[in-house]
Order: sequence, then C-alpha cells, then structure tokens
Amino acid sequence: MKLFGIAGHSGMGKTTLLERLIPELRTQGMSVSLIKHSHKDIEIDRPGKDSYRLREAGCGEVLLLGQSRWALMHELREQVHPPLEYLLSRLQACDLVLIEGFKTGDFPKLEVWRPSMKKPPLGADWPGITATASDEPHRVPCGPALDLGDVGVIAQWVLKHAQPCFPSLSAETQGTLFFFFFAGERLPASLSLVSPDTALRSFRPLCLAALFIPRGISP
Repeated sequence: MKLFGIAGHSGMGKTTLLERLIPELRTQGMSVSLIKHSHKDIEIDRPGKDSYRLREAGCGEVLLLGQSRWALMHELREQVHPPLEYLLSRLQACDLVLIEGFKTGDFPKLEVWRPSMKKPPLGADWPGITATASDEPHRVPCGPALDLGDVGVIAQWVLKHAQPCFPSLSAETQGTLFFFFFAGERLPASLSLVSPDTALRSFRPLCLAALFIPRGISP
C-alpha cells in the first residue's frame, strides 16, 4: 500500500488530472483510493434526511449504507483535524492511495502548475514535490517537468515515486499494530502496542478508534 500526492494552487486542474490519471492506473491493474483535504466546511449529507438528523442529534459517527455504496461520516465538533496517518488507517487495503491536498506533508507529490493562472509554483517552498506537470512544461523554473497532457507518462512517474504508507513498520509489526485515540485522554505507553484480540477484550468498541494493518499486506 503506497501513497502519492497531487498538489498545487486552487484552480490549477488537480481534480481534472486525477479524473484522467485514475483510469490510467486502473488499466495497469492498480487498485486506487483517494484522500482529499478541503479547507471548506464540507457537507456530504442532505439536511432533513434521517442520517443528517441523527448526526445533529449528537452521534459521533454515522455509517450510511445504500445499494451502491456506504459512507462513514465522522463529526469533528471542534476537535483538531486528524493527521494523514490516521486517515490512511481508515482506508481498506489497496495498491495506491492518491492524496489531493496536504501540500505541506512530507511525502512524494506531483505539482500541477499552469502559468496562465498567474501564480508561482510551489516547488521551491513545499516538501516532497518530485516534479511539476504543466501545460507549458518548458516554463517550469526548476526540477523535472512533465507534460500535463501526457497522462501515461504521469502515471509512470507516480508509480515510480510512490512511497509506502507506513514505511517504518516491519512485516511482523504490520500484523499487530493498533493506535488508540481517546477523546481528551492519552493511552498509557504500555498499552500502545497490543494484539487485536487483547484490544477487543480490553476496551469497549465505542471508546476505540484503531489502526490495524492486516498481516501480509505489502507496505
């Protein structure tokens, strides 16, 4: 399970690139998931619907299951935003996780930059940018430049530079690692690494948000 980011100023065409990139990766046999960070106060539910009303009534999480998909909505309610590592832990295993946003995160990224937007590239100021994809690649001021229209080349770049989601974990640890997050409390250090069976016997599920990477999944 690896990750790679798509970064750039608003309006540069990140989502448009992703719409073309994801099918290209799928044709190469890759299973793909995505995490998008938005600075807006997003609302994916519809006011007045049952799930919306029950969230408003005070549920910390609501999982909505339909015929074609399910969605888990988690309420932050003034809590700090969770780190990217925690969000990754909530995804099911896949070959590649694409990240849109989190431009200050220290992981490999491709910047999307269009000179016509009259904004400077991020490359010199933000960590992890491995190359810049542009509709005018000859104007990229530094670093490798890719043609924004050549999605095949971009896909190969992504696959070459994607990094493991959890690079510091050994294969043995990946079968047993849990991270626990308690509202307003810290877990004692002696309990920070336990087996799944021990965790489920020791803690009520409603008090637990856990990261478990199943054994056998390649990082």
